[in-house]
Parts: sequence; C-alpha cells; structure tokens
Amino acid sequence: MRIPTSSVSEDQESSEEQVSGAVYSEMHQMISSIYAELHFMFKQDYKYDQFLGPEGNVDVELINKSANKYSLRFPTAGWYLWSATGLGFLVRDAVTVTIAFGSWSQHLALDLQHHEQWLAAGPLFAFTAEPEEAVAEIHLPHFISLQGEVDVSWFLVAHFKDEGMVLQRPSRVEPFYAVLDNPSFSLMGILLRIARGTRLSIPITSNTLLYFHPHPEDIKFHLYLVPSLPYDEEERFCGVRLQTSPSMQPLTFGAHYIVSNSAHLEIIPTELKLSYRSPGEIQPFWKFNAGQMKEPIQLEITDKRHGTLVWKTVVKPVDIQLGAASAPRTFSGAAFVRENHRQLQARIGDLKGVENEKELVEQAKTRQSKTDALLSMVEKKGDRALELLFRSLSERDPYLVSYLRQQSL
Repeated sequence: MRIPTSSVSEDQESSEEQVSGAVYSEMHQMISSIYAELHFMFKQDYKYDQFLGPEGNVDVELINKSANKYSLRFPTAGWYLWSATGLGFLVRDAVTVTIAFGSWSQHLALDLQHHEQWLAAGPLFAFTAEPEEAVAEIHLPHFISLQGEVDVSWFLVAHFKDEGMVLQRPSRVEPFYAVLDNPSFSLMGILLRIARGTRLSIPITSNTLLYFHPHPEDIKFHLYLVPSLPYDEEERFCGVRLQTSPSMQPLTFGAHYIVSNSAHLEIIPTELKLSYRSPGEIQPFWKFNAGQMKEPIQLEITDKRHGTLVWKTVVKPVDIQLGAASAPRTFSGAAFVRENHRQLQARIGDLKGVENEKELVEQAKTRQSKTDALLSMVEKKGDRALELLFRSLSERDPYLVSYLRQQSL
C-alpha cells in the first residue's frame, strides 16, 4: 500500500485557476451549508434518479441494474449533488460520468484489518469520467461525526486498483463528506484508519427509518437504525415510510441499541448492533406487530450499555391512515422472488412447468441447486420474467407463496 502525499503540484495549481474566481469561491462557501441542510431535511420520497445542478436537475440513468451502475452527463461547469447518496462533483466543463456501487466486504482484505483498525466510513463507488480532466473535485460522503476525539488525519480515500489497495489523503474533510481535488478514477471510498491498540468510541451520524405495512387486522412495523447515508430498504418489502426525527445525538459505531414501546408489544430482535452495510446488502431491522392499532404508540431507542435515550417518537393511528392514503403500494411478484430466493431454493419441489431453459438448469446435481440455478437465471432476465415466475409459483403452490409473504413482513 502507498499513501500519496497531499502536496499540490504545479499542474494542480493551474487546474485550480481554471475554476477560480467569484463563482468558485462562492461554491465553496455554499457547499458545507447545503450538505448540512440536506442531512437534516432529507425528504422521505427521495429518488436515485437526479443530481441537483446549477441549471436545474440532471437525470441519472440506470444502465445496469444487476451491477447497480448509473450514467449521466453534466451539461455545464458547476457543482452537482446527488442528494440520494450525498455524492458531489465540481466540474470545469461538460462531462459524462458513470457511477457504480461496490461492497467493502468484497475488497477490504481481512488480513489488513488485523494490522490496524479499519472502518468503512461511507459507500464504495466505482467512477469513470470522459473527459477526466473536466472534474475538479469529487465529494465522497461519510457518516463520521467530527466531534470529540475524531482526528481528520484518520480519513483516507481507498482506491482499489489492479495492484491492490492504494491509500490517498483527501484534500480536506468536512462534515458529511471528504474532498478529492483533480481526482483519478477508480473504485474508491472513505476509510477511517485508527492505530492498533487505540480504544475509542467512534461517533457517527445516523438515520432512524420507520416503515409500516397496512393491514386491517394486524399492522406491521419495521424500524431501522443506520448510518446517515440514504437508504430505501423497504422497496423490496413495499413498506410505507413514516416521517420521524433524527437521533438526538451522534451514536457509537458498533454499540448495541434496544427498542422499547408504550404498548408492551413484542419487538424482534431484542437488540441491534449499529453497523454499516454497503448498498444492496440487507440491513438489519427491528419488527413488531401492532394489531389494529387504535391507540398511539410511543417508541424509544436506548443505548444498551449506558441506558441513554437516543431517539423517540409517537406513532398515532391517524399517521397510519394518512401514510397509507398518500403512499399506496402495489405488490410486486418480482420483489417477492428476489426477497425469498433462499427460501424458494429450499422449498420449491419439481421444477417441471416453470423452467424454460431446462437443459441448463438440469446440469445442476441436486434439487436445491437446480432451483437456485433457475431463480438466478430468471432474476438476470429482469422484472417481467420474475413476474411470470411468481405467477407460476402462485398457481402451483399458493400455500408456500402465502406463507412466505407473511414471513417477509
């Protein structure tokens, strides 16, 4: 591994001059305040399909769903923010950019974690830009709270290249993001490196996400406690999000938290560890059932170790009525198949009647591996194929489908 120095070359100075002047300085004055405002005023109905730009919104095109890869073109010089992710670009001229999400667990080797203490502090992105020199800055989002004993020198940008992981010091670290000037393009993200033996509690900013699933007899709730990067975990469950306040204070990465409620409802699990999962990886959550919910329910999250109250809210029956009316959701057979891949793999019987590419599927040796091959093959074909598979499963085994739908809520 090598860590490039943060000194500024003559080329960097000249490129800075290209975007200097009144417009450039004004952008720098505005960026921190805009990030802070977006962090606390994050909208419930955000989408992954637009950047905010100097001349309006810029559409983001999903070009590879399985790879979670996006493409867009910034039409003019200026600053652009993807509010759905916290990712920002300052560009000198028009440029075409592709962005894909990566997984830390697939790239950060375990042996490196024994050497020093490494903490993934934000998403992992893969970038390309054409032309590359048009990008003056990349603002990489992070969720570390810059309070207490946190040292900005711990922040590093990890680049994953053919030769391995290369570490680079960011040009500067701000609340909610770190900046790379005149960046090179690779798979990259923010790492926090703490010397081995250092015992510190790392404070992070967090989001508390509360979703419900309307039902006339038994309303179900899912509650997430996640780092303050945008998540929409309930897209696969078709849940309706309720607007709630943020946590009262920065939380501790790796700490355990407990939920209590005024209605004495059973909440599963009893506690959760605050951790970061890359986009696409399943986030842990609490779930509980509230029956017909005729009375308000107060929810509280406390730190298990210290007993400190970190978040609370009150959910009223009218909140459920308004939420269900304003955000109706339709059931998706494609989402059902994706969510229940493992259960279907284990429980689907004879495949005759649902397989269209029988020879490929039957190369697998066991029934479960054949089912896995079928499900993986259909998932690659997209939502239409998944809907057809779901329809076939519903006709062949309606009891299994009904059971799995109830279990997933």
